[in-house]
Amino acid sequence: MHVAIVGGTGPFGIALATRLREAGYAVVLGSRDAARSAAAAMELGVEGGTNEDAVRGGDLVFLATNADAALDTARLLQDAIGSKPVLCVASELRFTPSGVIPSPEAKSLAERIQAHLRAPVLAGLHSLAASTLGSAEPPDEDAFVCGDDAEAKGVVLEVAEKLIAGRAFDAGPLASARALEGMTAVIVNVNKRYRGHAGIRVTGLP
Repeated sequence: MHVAIVGGTGPFGIALATRLREAGYAVVLGSRDAARSAAAAMELGVEGGTNEDAVRGGDLVFLATNADAALDTARLLQDAIGSKPVLCVASELRFTPSGVIPSPEAKSLAERIQAHLRAPVLAGLHSLAASTLGSAEPPDEDAFVCGDDAEAKGVVLEVAEKLIAGRAFDAGPLASARALEGMTAVIVNVNKRYRGHAGIRVTGLP
């Protein structure tokens, strides 16, 4: 399977590409800047190109841009994406003097992206940080994926489980993305308060 990473030259994209490559996937690293993508891809030992190049060469698309660019990027790539499943990993957060809080938008970023694409959009990996995902060993954490397309969700869950030492869980319909994106704010606040690299593990399940 070829996995395209849109916005792949950021910290999370680089960490994700590294882990996917180690898991045996063919990775196509995308960026708005083709030269920057090519340089990063060469260093990682994967393919590289523009975001559109990456999407056209991929079977599964990870949307790993910053949250403020995710919606516009998805709109620009909608023809190249076509019907390929898209996993949005971004969380729209607000940084305030009292802490990090979720976006006040009624719908999640992933839900708003879905409104512009005919491809199935999923949301997930929000509890994983670039620093832990890109560490020497897979992070000792669980991951969560939500979406409305059962087939696409199954594919993403299989990929997600190869990125971590824990398990990848089906977190329900795409509407649950609001909770997953909000979870990122909680984790960021915990890490800032305790100066750590907190993740999430689910207990009590077989």
